[in-house]
Amino acid sequence: MKKHFVSVGAAILLISASCVQSPTLTQSGLNPVDFQATVNNAQTNLYTLKNANGMEVCVTNFGGRIVSIMVPDKQGVMRDVVLGFDSIADYIHVPSDFGASIGRYANRIDQGRFVLDGDTIQLPVNNFGHCLHGGPEGWQYQVYDARQTDDATLELTLQSPDGDQNFPGNVTAKVVYQLTDDNAVDIKYTATTDKKTIINMTNHSYFNLSGNPAQPATDHILYVNADSYTPVDSTFMTTGEILPVADTPMDFRTPKPVGQDIDKYDFVQLKNGNGYDHNWVLNTKGDLTQVAARLTSPETGIVLEVYTNEPGIQIYSGNFLDGTVTGKKGIVYNKRASVCLETQHYPDSPNKPEWPSVVLEPGQTYHSECIFKFSVEK
Repeated sequence: MKKHFVSVGAAILLISASCVQSPTLTQSGLNPVDFQATVNNAQTNLYTLKNANGMEVCVTNFGGRIVSIMVPDKQGVMRDVVLGFDSIADYIHVPSDFGASIGRYANRIDQGRFVLDGDTIQLPVNNFGHCLHGGPEGWQYQVYDARQTDDATLELTLQSPDGDQNFPGNVTAKVVYQLTDDNAVDIKYTATTDKKTIINMTNHSYFNLSGNPAQPATDHILYVNADSYTPVDSTFMTTGEILPVADTPMDFRTPKPVGQDIDKYDFVQLKNGNGYDHNWVLNTKGDLTQVAARLTSPETGIVLEVYTNEPGIQIYSGNFLDGTVTGKKGIVYNKRASVCLETQHYPDSPNKPEWPSVVLEPGQTYHSECIFKFSVEK
């Protein structure tokens, strides 16, 4: 009897040890343990959202980043449709915007400089002489406080102090990720401040709807609900113009492959952008019920529709991916392996008063919403 008892106990210990050695992976193959670290005296983790259809979204509170999105293709096979890394170490040590909640100011500010109530504010510059995505230590490199309220909802909060990257005001920013049962990732942003400041937040997920980022996303079919766009100079800075897309490679009002016109560098905007890296002026006028953009993989049939209350959307065709970064599952990310769909106010709006304002005053609450809705085209 005693011998039998010891054997059972040993078996239990063995099972326990086995569980420790083989942690439960996410559906996308991520090991949550690989996302546990201390960064700037704060704890990072991986959070998994699920819906009734078996869809899964993984988010880390480091930079408020979407790490993976598992959706079914036309055969019912689950595929991971965003680029990223499979450990927090890579997110920390390899500079990137993969999946990030960008702030305080998404996109570029000319020379990192703007005037607010007569005061000239100088931000750090980190991209062709401009301030890009909040500067070199923007919110994509900060740790958000995380609270998972249910299986499908994650609330992230960031306290950004007055003078953070030289932006004025103590700002409390929140990002709420909700995975709905109609296969949408609904992202709601809010922010408040105690001093007049500027805010422009977005999500910077890199999508490849084939589920295989080893191949380019230039075959994806893109629709953009926009009659005009904001052209850029050779440093990717908006010129202040708003030009029609008609009769140019910027016209996606009739869906076409991302790569159809992308190398037509005789059109100076594609040369300046090294492909597509531009803001489109949406026709939706803040109506969340209207499709702002639609991306489809002809290979998998996966469709991504974007809805937003923002006036613009930055479409970036992964032109600066160059094969030097290795992502999840050891896949090398080559040029144009993805398409980014960043809902936003227009780039450099603080210096262009005729464009929709990005100023946030004390007593006001900033609200922005982006919905990434997935479906299948068979």
